[in-house]
Amino acid sequence: MTRLRAFAQPIGAAAVALAASAALLALIGADPLEAFRALVSGALGDAIALENTIVRMGPLLLVGLGVAIAFRCGIWNIGGEGQLYVGALAATALVTRGPGLGSGAVALPLVLLVGAGAGALWAGIAAALRVRRGVSEVLSTILLNFVAVLAVAWAVHGPLQEASGAYPQSDALPELARLAILPGLRRVHAGLVLAVVLPFAVWLLIFRSSAGLRLRSVGLSPDAARYAGVSPERETTRVLLISGALAGLAGALEICGVTGRLFENLASGYGFTAVAVALLARLSPLGVLPAAFFFAALATGSGAMQRVAAVPSVAVQVIEALVILFSVGFAMPKSRTS
Repeated sequence: MTRLRAFAQPIGAAAVALAASAALLALIGADPLEAFRALVSGALGDAIALENTIVRMGPLLLVGLGVAIAFRCGIWNIGGEGQLYVGALAATALVTRGPGLGSGAVALPLVLLVGAGAGALWAGIAAALRVRRGVSEVLSTILLNFVAVLAVAWAVHGPLQEASGAYPQSDALPELARLAILPGLRRVHAGLVLAVVLPFAVWLLIFRSSAGLRLRSVGLSPDAARYAGVSPERETTRVLLISGALAGLAGALEICGVTGRLFENLASGYGFTAVAVALLARLSPLGVLPAAFFFAALATGSGAMQRVAAVPSVAVQVIEALVILFSVGFAMPKSRTS
């Protein structure tokens, strides 16, 4: 019964959110059925729309996964946005300003590792502040988001700006640092395979390993964990590094697989939406997969709803916020242990 409820609650939350959105659409004189038909068509209506949704799902999946495991450990990492930006920044700096990357077989793994490492280090700042100075990670990770976004803006106007100086963006990444597009597809890159596999690896880590048990024990009760010989400080640092690494990897994958260069407003709020993804998934590493797909479809289809059903852009944004609000409010577990 508990497992059934765990599946039913997120679905019910999404249904209530969509019902509230339909009421809003009716209030402003739009046809809810036409609007939702446009939403579904825009997100899943054809192969191109489906590919766009899958590509958008990638960063939401990875950052949401990092947020979910941090929350399970009782750590409120709200810094996925900044960690993603720093990962993208480090990956771009390595490719465009670093030493030669050698062969393609070495270049891509190295770039992705550097992106993940940069995200981990950025989250490590919050971990150090929490462990050594008692600074709330909620505060530090939020503030670090702003620093990371501004650092990218500074970089693309300064040291990483393209050689021509025409636009505030980096040079395009060379082919050896680009992820291949999967055969028969237009936009879905090979990095998304890694993104889909990682939730299963994280599930094994969290629920089938002693390291995962230590992480979860801190989330259940830090005092009891300490009594059992587990150091909450060490586990806090460890989980923030893992969470940051996943977000940093998402940033590197965006650069190497989607955009091909660094520029401002790279993430479009992926890091913040990822918090809703993690909560809708009830902090389950595997639940993040459908939750990320749901929010990606919502974001992709909302554009079609605006174009086809003539729903005002402001109303589209309100609907997206409603879906996030209801999804989080109804789907959030009463306890992180559920």
